Amino acid sequence: MTITTELHPELHLNLAPPVATITINAPDNENRLNPDSLRNLGAVIGELRDSTDIQVVIFTGAGDEWFSAGLMNPAIRAAMTKDEVIAYVVDGNRIFDELEALPQITIAAINGKIVAGASELALACDIRIAGEHSTLMLPEAKWGGFPGAGAPHRLPMAVGHSHAIELIASGKVIDAAEMARIGFVNHVHPKGQVLAAATDLAEAVGANGPLATRGTK
Repeated sequence: MTITTELHPELHLNLAPPVATITINAPDNENRLNPDSLRNLGAVIGELRDSTDIQVVIFTGAGDEWFSAGLMNPAIRAAMTKDEVIAYVVDGNRIFDELEALPQITIAAINGKIVAGASELALACDIRIAGEHSTLMLPEAKWGGFPGAGAPHRLPMAVGHSHAIELIASGKVIDAAEMARIGFVNHVHPKGQVLAAATDLAEAVGANGPLATRGTK
């Protein structure tokens, strides 16, 4: 049985045990998270943590152009007070830590551009796969700052210290082939087939049962 729920106008949850799929649904805004949708994401992560029916959680973005543009850009930051920015970053760190701590296996299905805080969401997942058209960018250095929601800690574990420093300090864009070469993603799939590939993997993993999935983590 499959159940689809709108957690927020820009966040959808699809439950098809043993797999749950969370879709950032804001294609007109580059699938960017905002304070409300981020809080709702945190709430559903908390609910999934206690689920015995769900063994794998997939995160993706609506459409094929953007996985997500993240949490913030200079224009958004300029419209917020200093205290609001700090609170937003603290929320992002807490929620991504809770995502990383989920007992279920988590998969980021990267179906397009992945930028800034969205990269940090993906890094909190156990497995990352990407479409062949996808690109990755951590632009915070170009904004005069640095990634504030876990990349300086998690990216070196994924790709090694040297690659991580280069990506963060330069703010350069890399394509899906380079993501796979350095270890940011496990697999690259044709455009339009990323979510299907993630679902196939999730169903295969979930079929092994909770002892296998949770014991693996």
